[in-house]
Amino acid sequence: MSRVWDIPVHDSTRVRDVRVAVEAACVQAGLDPRRADVAALVGTELATNLVKHAEGGRVVIELVDDPALTTGPRRSSVQVLSLDHGPGIADVTAALSDGYSTVDTSLGAGLGTCRRIANDFDLHSVRGRGTVAVARIDHERAARPPDRNQTQDGLRVGGVNLPLARDEYSGDAWSCVHADNLVTLMLADGLGHGIKAAHASDAAAQELHRAAHLPPPEILRRLHAALRPTRGAAVAVAQVDVATEQLYFAGVGNIGARLQAADSWRWLVSRPGIVGAHFPATLPVTQLPWRPDALLVLHSDGLPSRWTPPDDPDLLIHAPAVVAAAILRDASSAARPLRDDTSVAVLAPDRRTRTHDRRT
Repeated sequence: MSRVWDIPVHDSTRVRDVRVAVEAACVQAGLDPRRADVAALVGTELATNLVKHAEGGRVVIELVDDPALTTGPRRSSVQVLSLDHGPGIADVTAALSDGYSTVDTSLGAGLGTCRRIANDFDLHSVRGRGTVAVARIDHERAARPPDRNQTQDGLRVGGVNLPLARDEYSGDAWSCVHADNLVTLMLADGLGHGIKAAHASDAAAQELHRAAHLPPPEILRRLHAALRPTRGAAVAVAQVDVATEQLYFAGVGNIGARLQAADSWRWLVSRPGIVGAHFPATLPVTQLPWRPDALLVLHSDGLPSRWTPPDDPDLLIHAPAVVAAAILRDASSAARPLRDDTSVAVLAPDRRTRTHDRRT
């Protein structure tokens, strides 16, 4: 079961807290000392930039599934996310140049290094709205060019998970497995909060890695049996068959799901119930074409039900973890904080025309 470290960074004293948290995450993930040093450097640079240039923000450290693995035992990478409502970056391309230094309201110090040493690094910034940066550090050194969270099937996946009130454990979990022509994304919300809710959602993620070759209804039935010893969870499963270009979706409980295609958003509906406790008698499957412009968002009920889908085309070509973090950031504020454990996971084809954006 994985911890989540959610650290507010508004002054230099919290930079060390971020580094300590990243080091603890690396121990839990089993990264060797060299990879742990890389992760600590990335965390330190992102936190330092928040203090110097973004008027503060937050750094979220969590363990995510290693994208290099398919089915079988899980192995974790360390994801370091920074997000803020600051002034944004004037010139992202320049800021990401190795050795580039910035002044005034522009980020930049260390971002080129982060991009170079992390297995995956992506960033989205809008002037006057803020910046989201996400880095992932795997067990092995970064390949060149980096895989940028792309599966072997040409799909990208990523997400973010925030515990309520910065608790140590989130009751939510998301996981993605690719087996043969199938790419399966699952999001689970364990009932309640804290470690017992986390135990339920983690059991769902573990079982997914043994059942991802099955269609979504059968996966959910397998999860129902696996979660019986727990307090149960709401779970949704989305599966893309890349050979037939079809999306299959099924869910039990209050997991939200929206699919964007042809510049419109569509709700995908789950059945009432609790996986592990009250499973529905029938479980219909939604089948839709998986288009080249598709983007799928799964989220727990910590995200406001009336959240507004992003309308920034530049954002939607970025890494899914960046998209997920931007959705989460823009759905909350200091005056409207999140009221539950909240996770957002995104699945999309790789349709980028450029790696990073520039907004003025």
